[in-house]
Amino acid sequence: MKRDFAALGQQHFDLLVCGGGIYGAWTAYDAALRGLNVALIDQGDWAGATSSASSKLIHGGLRYLENYDFKLVRKSLQERTMLLHAAPHRVWPLRFGIPVYATHRFNRLQLKLGLTAYDFLAGDANPAMQHQYHDTDQFTRHFPFVTTARLKGGFTYADAQTDDARLVLELVDGAQQAGACCVNYCQLLSLQDNSPRFHSIAVQDRVSLATQTLHARQIVFTTGQWLAENEPSREWCQLSKGVHLVMPAVIQDEAMLLTTPADGRVFFMIPWYGMTLLGTTDTGFDAGTQPMQVEARDIDYLLEAANAYLKHHWTRDDVIGSFAGVRVFKRPSRNPSTVPPSALSRDWELRSVSPGVHYAIGGKITSSRQDASHIVDTVCQQLGLSAPCATDGRSFPWAPRDNFATWSMTMSAQAQQSGIDAECTKWMLRRYGTRIASLFQRIAADASLAQRIVPSLPFIRAELVHCTATEMVVHLDDLLRRRLPLLILAQLSRDQLDQIALSVAPAAGWDSTRQHQEVNRCTTLLDKP
Repeated sequence: MKRDFAALGQQHFDLLVCGGGIYGAWTAYDAALRGLNVALIDQGDWAGATSSASSKLIHGGLRYLENYDFKLVRKSLQERTMLLHAAPHRVWPLRFGIPVYATHRFNRLQLKLGLTAYDFLAGDANPAMQHQYHDTDQFTRHFPFVTTARLKGGFTYADAQTDDARLVLELVDGAQQAGACCVNYCQLLSLQDNSPRFHSIAVQDRVSLATQTLHARQIVFTTGQWLAENEPSREWCQLSKGVHLVMPAVIQDEAMLLTTPADGRVFFMIPWYGMTLLGTTDTGFDAGTQPMQVEARDIDYLLEAANAYLKHHWTRDDVIGSFAGVRVFKRPSRNPSTVPPSALSRDWELRSVSPGVHYAIGGKITSSRQDASHIVDTVCQQLGLSAPCATDGRSFPWAPRDNFATWSMTMSAQAQQSGIDAECTKWMLRRYGTRIASLFQRIAADASLAQRIVPSLPFIRAELVHCTATEMVVHLDDLLRRRLPLLILAQLSRDQLDQIALSVAPAAGWDSTRQHQEVNRCTTLLDKP
């Protein structure tokens, strides 16, 4: 992946996609595969906002059944099934436990009916993807950390997990391989309709501060929370802040879906890179007046919710890291201020205004590919083109073309020979897919690169150099928050940041002054609970 700001002004584009989150990445990838000349820009890093602040799940949304949103659940479950097959390195199965307590509002029969409907809507006959009931002893063997007071048993059911930032990055790379011009840290300054065929768009490189004008026949805004800051899209959006905490490991290979005693909302406890991801909150957010940060009340809310189920309670001292993201929902047509964020529809809509200008409103990671295909269908229709969706069932850019299990065994053996431990290998296969071969090459040249960056986390030094050299890293926090989520999984010291910056400086082209600046930027941006 190479960043080339100058290339934006060297051609006329069929489509400009503004916003490099999950919706922008899928849209650019699909459009480029259909033969359109595509540009994708983002004013920050790829997945720099909400698309790297999710619960890291590919799921149907079991709780949406309570609102009878069967259409959205079925749509999402279809995507889950497709992604598990098309991207086995990027999306992997994850079972969830739901305890049944005598005091809870959902009893065993209600959960059984809901999970049966969930399996039916998924249409997956694989027994491993079906729900199961466990008595108290069986359930506590799966989840030994939960309190057993008034526990009557529980269910497990199947969904899937991903690394959201890596998902976006792979799709951006796929778009670039298909011919798209993709540039992060590129800000749209102005948009003019001064031609019957092309829009003129002034953009600025936020690295060099150079400006230029590009031309595009169609424009799609997939800018997430920023839609609520600009006309005309602000009237269509309602925002909600979601906070996650990174907690010590209590679960290994299975997650939990739980409900808060305070308000009955659903939250998750999810295994993530050897830690536990706890979240999320769902509170109203005003983009114009509120800072987007993790607040003390967010932490207290999640800890109180989790401690209702834990034998050994967590305190604030147990919080390792945290992050916040802003979801965009379609604004209800009636009395939007009276609808709580948790009750807003997670479905998606495309709004088109002046000819060739479109806005993507709402949605979720799991169903984003289907929604993006609708965006590209609309663009092609307005361009007078006939080209079917190119992403449904298509293997991901970094997916092995051979049998995944066989490929994994081969790569694992090679990793062992390279001195990489088994836990790091598991996560590297998921993070890089077939690109893992280039990491082996780096280790062959320098065996010390097989060592872990932080002893407690499954990331190795070769990843720092590989990502910096090949994945459009502009700033140190791009590397340590989204290419590798070290900033939220570990409490890195200033000395550790200095050492990392020094190790990647040759690949990044940074002198000592720039290294110092990047470390300062990281310490400023670091989310602290």
